[in-house]
Amino acid sequence: MKGALGFIGVFLSFLSDATYGESALKFACGNISHSCMHYCNFCNELHGAPTMACLSILSRHLCLRNFESAMASLNSTDWCIWDNVRGLYSNLSLCTEDISDCLLIPWPNPLVEETFVNIHAEFFKDCPTEELNDPPPVIVFALVITPICLIPVMVSLVVLKTKNGDGSS
Repeated sequence: MKGALGFIGVFLSFLSDATYGESALKFACGNISHSCMHYCNFCNELHGAPTMACLSILSRHLCLRNFESAMASLNSTDWCIWDNVRGLYSNLSLCTEDISDCLLIPWPNPLVEETFVNIHAEFFKDCPTEELNDPPPVIVFALVITPICLIPVMVSLVVLKTKNGDGSS
């Protein structure tokens, strides 16, 4: 059923195509949205295909520039407060993902990973991190002594159960 509906959708898209089946692009574009077509046309004119270089240019000018200007509007002491940067960080992630999806480039990819590493090095390097500490001695003692005390109790229960259930013991 899904296959038949998909075929009908593709057939109807050819009927409504103003170029009569001839695409101006030499490659498939991920989505038919207006912004995706802009990204794909830009990459087509610049590189002839959706390349990592084109993704880099689009990400830098559309996503990273917005993130950097929004971070610049914050006080640098506010950069380390997650509630202040969560939306900006999420928007950057969504922007890079949307452009990658439009260009049919897998996401995450090395370029996006490098972008986020650079962002962390630039904006979040001075943020304090919570180091993992040992729990208080009382907690450690309770966690260690509990199994030690349970072992003799379990052995006693096993011995009593076997003694009572066997009849000859």
